[in-house]
Amino acid sequence: MAEDDHIRRYSMLELHEKRARGESLTDDAHIRAMTEAELERSIADDPDWKDIPPNWHDNAVVVRQPPKKLISLRIDEDIVEWFRASGPGYQTWMNAVLRAYVTEQRKKQGPGKP
Repeated sequence: MAEDDHIRRYSMLELHEKRARGESLTDDAHIRAMTEAELERSIADDPDWKDIPPNWHDNAVVVRQPPKKLISLRIDEDIVEWFRASGPGYQTWMNAVLRAYVTEQRKKQGPGKP
């Protein structure tokens, strides 16, 4: 069986729509059907885990997100409705979009600039 037989590609919008419909983003049935040995072999064969040592978690660090600040913000109605249509967590998604924008702007402007 080709490796691509298990790969399904979705756009971000499709994933948000699936979540809004209550659909899982994981092929749970496929995973539940695997034996423990098959699961371990699958993990060992995964190229993404190739260079990760077994004790990787010994050096793991808990990263806390910055605290949120409650504000009143006026956003165009169509923008809010578009995000809201993705379902629960749409405000978190909006925050992630804004954070990605700010991160890119900071890279362009250099350190110390607002």
